[in-house]
Amino acid sequence: MSDASPIGSNSRTIYAVSDVAEILRGLLEDSLPNLWVQGEISNLAKPASGHWYFTLKDERAQLRCAMFRNSNLYVRPPPANGDAVLIRGKVGIYPARGELQMIVDHMEPAGTGALLRAFEALKARLAAEGLFDQELKRPLPETPRRIGLITSGTGAAVHDVLTTLARRWPLAEVFLYPVPVQGAEAPPAIVRALSELPRRAPVDVILLVRGGGSLEDLWAFNEEAVARAIRACAVPVVTGVGHEVDVTIADFVSDLRAATPTAAAELATPDIAEWAARVENTGEQLLYAMQEGLERSAEQVSRMQARLGILHPGRRLQERAQRLDELDERLRHAWISRLGTQRDRLQAQSGRLLRADPSLRLQGERRHIDSLAMLLRSRMQTLLGDRGARLTQAQALLDSLNPEAVLARGYAIVRDEHGAVLQDAAQARPGSVIEAQLARGSVTAEVREARNNRSPGSA
Repeated sequence: MSDASPIGSNSRTIYAVSDVAEILRGLLEDSLPNLWVQGEISNLAKPASGHWYFTLKDERAQLRCAMFRNSNLYVRPPPANGDAVLIRGKVGIYPARGELQMIVDHMEPAGTGALLRAFEALKARLAAEGLFDQELKRPLPETPRRIGLITSGTGAAVHDVLTTLARRWPLAEVFLYPVPVQGAEAPPAIVRALSELPRRAPVDVILLVRGGGSLEDLWAFNEEAVARAIRACAVPVVTGVGHEVDVTIADFVSDLRAATPTAAAELATPDIAEWAARVENTGEQLLYAMQEGLERSAEQVSRMQARLGILHPGRRLQERAQRLDELDERLRHAWISRLGTQRDRLQAQSGRLLRADPSLRLQGERRHIDSLAMLLRSRMQTLLGDRGARLTQAQALLDSLNPEAVLARGYAIVRDEHGAVLQDAAQARPGSVIEAQLARGSVTAEVREARNNRSPGSA
């Protein structure tokens, strides 16, 4: 504000335009508290700064409004021209244009205030009853065989859920119970569906879903009757109502809350690709276990062969050889039986996967498993054949070392008259009597001459 010099005998105060604007703004802001105003949005502008500028109007007047970025950041849903809203803020003057405007610090769709109060009241009452307690939450089945779906029969939600279920877990049957999901007829229809669906179909879990919308659109899922029907349902209930920012009473009371209908389908089912990987890993573990078993059996055979080599080559050797044959036969039958059982289990699991998703990859994996089983049988037979050949060689070696076999080749055991075995010609004195044991019978002779034949290099 600036003062001018008086003209003539009268003094006067002269204000700049900006001074007057500031005075008016101060008067309005000081005299008027925060106001709640309801109207329709028009001329909405959202510049890159993130601030909103719009006109709020009714049938007889309009008011310029500004809502800055720090205030409008969490307004859901974002407003559009033609929306009826309820705003709160201060009325003032925008000095740059000398216009009356309202600085808005809160905005909500018109009519939602009462709904929000009703929502909070019901939420508090049901929470006090313990309806939201974590102890009441039921676990979901790990591999559901039948899934119930309660939603509108048309629209994006049912398509998204069915597509997700078919992709993640095609082994499950899906039972759709179509209901209206908004309006006065929606709550009783949802209550009826939660009660009737488990009786009509043996479902393991129920998905209660719908797409996004305003608070009024989602209100059917905030009804007390729906909340109590969810808790009384015979099977676990997963809710996926609206978008991620939307929360309903049904979400609090359900056994599991998902952010969207698609997320509900994902949380309620396992991923068939992960299960296929688990089956493949199980097959590898079985093959590894069988290989270890074969190696242990081979070590046992080796130890038994070593023990047989130490024993006398008589009756005991025959008994051990017979026992080894019995063990070999039992081992062969046991592994063939076990391999057949494991192969049947793998084939059964592969068959289930093929019926669910008959892809070339699963067929290839099954052929790979059969090939590995054939390779294992071939290696086992080769190993057992090798062990049998080694046993035959050991038997032949023992037979060759048998003294009777040596005599059969033309050799003789010579003893003196006292029965001592002669190893040196010097031990046979001329005129003494010796006995030569042959392969068949023996010969008694008198020594006429004893010669000690030595090699040319000996001393």
